[in-house]
Amino acid sequence: MEKRRFDKLGIDVSLLGFGCMRFPVRKDGKIDRPEAEKMLDKAIAAGVNYIDTAYPYHDGESELFVGEALKKYPRDSFYLATKLPVWFVNTIEDVDRLLNEQLGKLRTDHVDFYLMHAMNKGSWAKMKEIGCVERLKEFKAQGKIRYLGFSFHDDYDTFVDIINYTDWDFCQIQLNYMDTEDQAGMKGYKLAEEKGIPLTIMEPVKGGSLAKVSDDIMGVFESVRPGKSAASFALRFVASLPNILTVLSGMTTMEQVDDNLDTFTNFEPMTEDEYKAVDKVKEIINSRIQNGCTGCRYCMPCPFGVDIPANFSVWNRYHMYRDYGAVKWQWEGLVKEGKSADNCKQCGKCESACPQHLSIREDLKKVAKDITAAANVV
Repeated sequence: MEKRRFDKLGIDVSLLGFGCMRFPVRKDGKIDRPEAEKMLDKAIAAGVNYIDTAYPYHDGESELFVGEALKKYPRDSFYLATKLPVWFVNTIEDVDRLLNEQLGKLRTDHVDFYLMHAMNKGSWAKMKEIGCVERLKEFKAQGKIRYLGFSFHDDYDTFVDIINYTDWDFCQIQLNYMDTEDQAGMKGYKLAEEKGIPLTIMEPVKGGSLAKVSDDIMGVFESVRPGKSAASFALRFVASLPNILTVLSGMTTMEQVDDNLDTFTNFEPMTEDEYKAVDKVKEIINSRIQNGCTGCRYCMPCPFGVDIPANFSVWNRYHMYRDYGAVKWQWEGLVKEGKSADNCKQCGKCESACPQHLSIREDLKKVAKDITAAANVV
């Protein structure tokens, strides 16, 4: 198993990290513990030593399961990561209570990598106001936390504000070959690299969208590296970057564990031909975009409550990845809130305001038809 060492940390971390938010589940939605434990055991036996969980994963069950599953291993044989659920933090006392609760669930006296979870502009302002970072540094000095970082979901400017606030031990961003300009993106990667802050990577296969690809895309990959999975290309794309500490993969099946172990055992960085293949795949995926909505929102508000840009975002992304799972949560949220395309009354007010002169009414009909059909297939 490929390991990475950074002088800032002085430890050897497996380049593949086991993400604990997508364990196999039973019919009742609870973790299939025997199967999940077999998966963890196999990964650990192959050299994976970075285990990443969080307070909300599997409706709070993930930390409990991980604590039980890892108790048979010496505590110094793996690195355990979890995250402070900042949305539950209103006072310093909440920080203390939540960390201690997590230590209990995980059956440990310390967390190796502790992250402020899913930071954005609003939550960051709140955490600064109550002195969260300073309190976590106190816990670090006490040994309850070894390395302090944050995970991030917002724009680049917010990322700059957070990463410049203190000398973080590490941080975690979403990065894959389709999201190089989204959120922190490659600019965020380069800034962290300049500052000597190693990165852990989440969503390297974009929630599975880059693992389940169409035949034409698979053909591009087969032409340069026959017999390897689409997921392996996505994982190697980010793992080939030098300032990556570990790449997190949320594994649901033993087959995924096997494939990931194959990718990271005797790891080979991407070649020039493989980068060209990824560029070709990006072209194919982007060519499936259905309309050119930029999200400017000049068409809003809709008199009937339709969130027009959000519907087009769902529509475009569904066709790009041909995967309803990639848009399920957003689409179902629009339906629940009465903002989905099927609420359009064809008044035309939006079209007169659209600077791209899109055929919004006709496109909203297509959104409703396409996404409803996709949802009914699942």
